[in-house]
Amino acid sequence: MARRGRPLLPDTIAPSWLVVQLLGTLFVVATLLTAREPRAWLWVCYGVSATLWLGFVAAAPRRPVLAAVLLALASVVPAAVLGWAGDSSAVILCVIALGRLATLTRVSVTAIVGMALLDMALVLSSSAFTGASMAEAATDVGIMLLLMLIGLNRRQYEVQAAQAEQLLAQTRLAQAEHARAAALDERTRIARELHDVLAHSLGALGVQLELAEALLAEKSDVDGALRTVRRSRRLAADGLAEARDAVAALRRDVLPLAEALAAAAEAHARDHAVRVDFAATGQARPLPSAAAVSLVGVAREALTNAGKHAPGEPVTMRLAYEPAAVRLSVSSALVSDERSRPGEGGFGLTGMRERLALAGGTLGSGPEDGQWRVVAEVPA
Repeated sequence: MARRGRPLLPDTIAPSWLVVQLLGTLFVVATLLTAREPRAWLWVCYGVSATLWLGFVAAAPRRPVLAAVLLALASVVPAAVLGWAGDSSAVILCVIALGRLATLTRVSVTAIVGMALLDMALVLSSSAFTGASMAEAATDVGIMLLLMLIGLNRRQYEVQAAQAEQLLAQTRLAQAEHARAAALDERTRIARELHDVLAHSLGALGVQLELAEALLAEKSDVDGALRTVRRSRRLAADGLAEARDAVAALRRDVLPLAEALAAAAEAHARDHAVRVDFAATGQARPLPSAAAVSLVGVAREALTNAGKHAPGEPVTMRLAYEPAAVRLSVSSALVSDERSRPGEGGFGLTGMRERLALAGGTLGSGPEDGQWRVVAEVPA
């Protein structure tokens, strides 16, 4: 059964080189059967030429260099005795071998032309030596020249076909490498999405569980601890839902940037029981989805870090639409005169920087005016 998408015709016809070999062999056999030569030694020469042709046919698939040598000799032998030939058998054997030699892509054009000139010189010299008609010899040389040019034209076609196949193979390889790179890039993006979702959800969950432990261990506040545990369970459920949607978020339209940031700020304020002051300035305009998703991811990561390193402290988040860029800043309190936050060099900021770099943006973070400030900017 033929494979789907592949034409049936190429599978049902022999390769072109095999067809040429068979036709050439038939012509050689037919020439020997129709030859009318009284001289026995001419038949020996014809037999040698035919044997060399058969040797070429046998050696061509596996030993192309030997095959080319045999083919060249198969053309030289009848060309050398053409002046003594009583019919056209010698010239037919010569042009069959020479024409096939001219089609071989492994033989240089210079070698083919050189062999043709040698055969022509042998034809003219043997005709002159025997006193044969030079007009007939010139005709034979013209036939040899014509067959050589036809063979060279066929050779050029095969060279171009081989080059086209190589180009197609290189194109397919490049497409495969591109697809592989795109798949790796997609996996990296999905990993960043999952990290942002899980870091945000699990960070808030950890804070709530620590609060429940403190309420039980220090204050024995069972009701407060129960409320905290319930809030933790809701956070776990929300985080699981967000994790399921993380991959799909890369392929669907996102909320308008300001709405998505406001939702993230509201969720952080509710989960951490802190005030998150969010405001947007400037003329809002649509952004590429990659840029919008990047800024939302930065906001979530910055809010998660604020909840870890400055628990209970208010957070300020500003979105500014400027003429050439859109800037997001998230500020939270510095605790105990810290100058750098543990974990800020981990996968969180690395993922944010990679995300922004894909969207052509930049990320900066550090202490400023008594606060820890994260600033993300994308071109618009």
